[in-house]
Amino acid sequence: MGLALVQSRALLGLQAPAVTVEVHLANGLPSFTLVGLADVEVKEARERVRAAIVNAGLEFPNNQRITVNLAPADLPKDSGRFDLPIALGILAASGQIDAQRLADYEFAGELSLTGALRPVRGALATALALQRQQQRVRLVLPPDSALEAAFVPAIEVFGAVHLLDVVRQFIAHDATPSEQGDGVEGWQRVHSRPAEASLPSLDLREVRGQMQAKRALEIAAAGAHGVLMIGPPGSGKSMLAQRFAGLLPGMTDEEALEAAAIASLSGRFTPQLWRQRPFAAPHHTASSVALVGGGSPPRPGEISYAHCGALFLDEPHIRQLSTVCFGRVGHTFCHSPRCLVGFATDTSKLRTNPGIFTSRAWHHSMAFGHRTLQRRACNVVWRKGSSAPLFRAVP
Repeated sequence: MGLALVQSRALLGLQAPAVTVEVHLANGLPSFTLVGLADVEVKEARERVRAAIVNAGLEFPNNQRITVNLAPADLPKDSGRFDLPIALGILAASGQIDAQRLADYEFAGELSLTGALRPVRGALATALALQRQQQRVRLVLPPDSALEAAFVPAIEVFGAVHLLDVVRQFIAHDATPSEQGDGVEGWQRVHSRPAEASLPSLDLREVRGQMQAKRALEIAAAGAHGVLMIGPPGSGKSMLAQRFAGLLPGMTDEEALEAAAIASLSGRFTPQLWRQRPFAAPHHTASSVALVGGGSPPRPGEISYAHCGALFLDEPHIRQLSTVCFGRVGHTFCHSPRCLVGFATDTSKLRTNPGIFTSRAWHHSMAFGHRTLQRRACNVVWRKGSSAPLFRAVP
């Protein structure tokens, strides 16, 4: 009989609640039971973990009854991020690694059948949640996920390529785990990356002419105003909107981490986009779920992806929205994204409904949770062919 505890993290929005992986080995009919409100992909970890341990040359306790509990039991768990902690718990319960040395580490990673570690989504969001909770823990992640989590300062991150690389650090002998990873192949300490901003791929200087429109966008960016662009198809509304985020001031450390954490929830984050203002342009037929977010497990929508950046709605259907909230069984998630909103429409749409973009309802829906926009004195409106930008007062 053996019992081992391994620490890990679940992923619920931008929160990263702690999960304790409890593994118990007992005599009885051979079985492998996994409990703790686990989703389908988590339950499939039984086959991945079994094959990974065997193919790595380690001993799997086939003749014992294995019970794995993911605590707390009422917290939903999804994805393959618990493969690595479950495998380590089995090895610790069977005496192949030292269970006491696992106490100061938290593990996350998906295992392949060969034992190689595959990246998991939301690594940066997990590290950011740990920083906000002021918890001094050491994260052990796959290499790609470790590079992503290293953007968060004050968090110790270790990258491992294979299950055997992790086992070597915690094997039951007198040596201590390697802190720096010097001379250890497949295991290394990933240091925090320098906070250097990358240049935006689209620049307003690339646009020839359109001096009035560019002047209107500069005023909107300087005053944090929303923009309504009116003109026929092909006049350059979308081209200008795609370069609007490049006019905004540089992101602070907190803004860069928040925007990158939201992008990492669905695997959109790349190091090349670090400190770049996000730009989201959903299709005009996008559903409310695509804009706001939702699903099971909950995923952010285009509005949240535009946090600290620009949201461009081409031919939009006006909706009133200030806070993004969606709930599941026992849990509710809310997020108030802050972004500048640009609208674009054809002149024929204004002839059909001339008051749709000048009503107070549009002004509130334009804010999308950015309360400061509702107190601005004016919105910048640019009409193709006008002699100057039009400033429309909002009461």
